[in-house]
Amino acid sequence: MDFTSIDALQQALLERHYVADRQLVTSLFLALKLQKPLLLEGEAGVGKTEIAKTLAALQQRPLIRLQCYEGLDVATTMYEWNYTRQILQIRMLEAAGQAATALEQIFSPEFLIRRPLLQAIDGSHAQSPVLLIDELDRADEEFEAFLLELLSDWQISIPEIGTVRAEVPPTVIITSNRTREVHDALKRRCLFYWVDYPSLAREFQIVTTRIPGAGERLSQQVVMFVQELRRMELFKLPGVAETLDWTSALMALDARELSAELVDDTLGAILKYQDDIAQVRGTGLKALLQKVGV
Repeated sequence: MDFTSIDALQQALLERHYVADRQLVTSLFLALKLQKPLLLEGEAGVGKTEIAKTLAALQQRPLIRLQCYEGLDVATTMYEWNYTRQILQIRMLEAAGQAATALEQIFSPEFLIRRPLLQAIDGSHAQSPVLLIDELDRADEEFEAFLLELLSDWQISIPEIGTVRAEVPPTVIITSNRTREVHDALKRRCLFYWVDYPSLAREFQIVTTRIPGAGERLSQQVVMFVQELRRMELFKLPGVAETLDWTSALMALDARELSAELVDDTLGAILKYQDDIAQVRGTGLKALLQKVGV
């Protein structure tokens, strides 16, 4: 599915229950039109990963996700050889008296194990996939060097076979929680957008879109309370994901509106550190609830 305008893309995302502001949609629209990677930075839980999932579902394209962590290398991200099959093949060739051709045969595509980055460009999919490189900041800086050839020329070099090039480049979404800075060389190859916490009105729209059964009053109170929490000096501010999780938890308890007791019982759905929970309780839940009209 191609999009003729930013408005059309924004509406299509909304129909898939993803509420995005126009600046984010513009960045995504340009990434699709220019075939450039899109680097999304922001706090955890603000919807960076979800936009790649939504785009893949919207366009009915395969989603290939590479979850980054410390120690990523070529074997886990691009390719590695199936050594077990290669050894078996060598033994079969030796038994057949064809050992001289073993080296040529075992380093062929059928013995190659394709990892996410190679899968994204090798043409094995009917449609060009959406490649999600998630939480790049968790990987080592050296891993970014592996990405430069891919993001520059849409190709991967395999010494034993040659260069694999994408006939149609994948749509690449890279996310970062900014626990460290991404290198400038990689940033130059990408479009960039900072995904911030949403405004009260937009977060209310997100909740009512994703969880329509919550009711207007409860949704409004939840969003206002979370917005108040983000004004506090907490170790980990709640993201939109926590807002949605908390709303779902309150619905599971058949809540129709907030109360001091209900909030106290469910703080673990929005705050993930005991120090933050203790700070909120010490501040006084009643005072916080009064700010949101409870």
